[in-house]
Amino acid sequence: MVQQFNNMPQGPQKTRQAVILFLKGSATPVVMYFENPQAVYAELKQLMKSPTPVLVEKEPIGPIKRLCFISTQIAGLVLQEEPYV
Repeated sequence: MVQQFNNMPQGPQKTRQAVILFLKGSATPVVMYFENPQAVYAELKQLMKSPTPVLVEKEPIGPIKRLCFISTQIAGLVLQEEPYV
């Protein structure tokens, strides 16, 4: 039998987007929040295609205050939309 959950909020849910960065040599992905995540995603995607290494420094919103890495160390990149309260 399927159980119904009544504690779920009704109406439109708030969502936010996160840029998830997978770095070579790192076991876990880095989740970053920005004011304009689509622009950051497009920028990192372009840097990922570039064969020349570039030092990237980002200041996301949230628990991570500053992140520095070399563009050639990007293994993958995801733009994720998630609900939040």
